[in-house]
Amino acid sequence: MLENWVVVPTCLPTIRRRCHACASERFRASGKFRVNANHKLIDAWLLALCTGCGETAKLTVLERMNVRSVRPELLDRLHDNNPDLTAELLQDPVVQRRNRIALDWDNAWRLDTGGSDQLADEAIDVSVRFAARIPVRPVRLIAEGFGFSRAEVERLLTDGNLVSAVRLSGKLSGDFTFTLKR
Repeated sequence: MLENWVVVPTCLPTIRRRCHACASERFRASGKFRVNANHKLIDAWLLALCTGCGETAKLTVLERMNVRSVRPELLDRLHDNNPDLTAELLQDPVVQRRNRIALDWDNAWRLDTGGSDQLADEAIDVSVRFAARIPVRPVRLIAEGFGFSRAEVERLLTDGNLVSAVRLSGKLSGDFTFTLKR
C-alpha cells in the first residue's frame, strides 16, 4: 500500500538575521515591497519587521538593474505587494545569500497524511512530497505521521524496519520515499 504525505507551509517562515537596533535575531516578512527607480536603474526590497522592536529591514531583491531587463510581470507583482512573490523570494537561495539570512520554519508547516491509517498492513510504502523547500528531519515527520515517539522511529531505523534510499538522519527538504515494515 502506497501512502502520499505532503509537507505544507502554513505561514511564512521567520527570517533569522540580527537587528541593528535591538540585537534580536528574528524578523517577519511584512509582505510589502519597496521599489525605487533612478533613471533607467531600478532597486527593489522586501520589507521585514523585527519581532523585538518593530524596526524595518530591507532585504534586497533587485539592485541597480536596468529597468528593461526586469520582466514586466515581476514589476507588476512587486508593485502589487504580491504575497506569493514574498514566499518565492524568501525561499530563493540567491536572495538568502545576498542578504545573509536564514529561514526558521518552526511552527510554519504541517504534515498532511491524507487521514488514512494503514498500520495493520505488513509493510507500508510512503511517498513524502514537499510543497515548499522546508528543511525537516524525516524522523520527526515519520513520528508525527504515524503517532510514534522519535525514539521509537530511531529504534525502527536501527532494527532495519524503516528503510529508505535517502539518509533519514539529518534534515531533508526534497521529496523522498520510505518503507515501514511491521
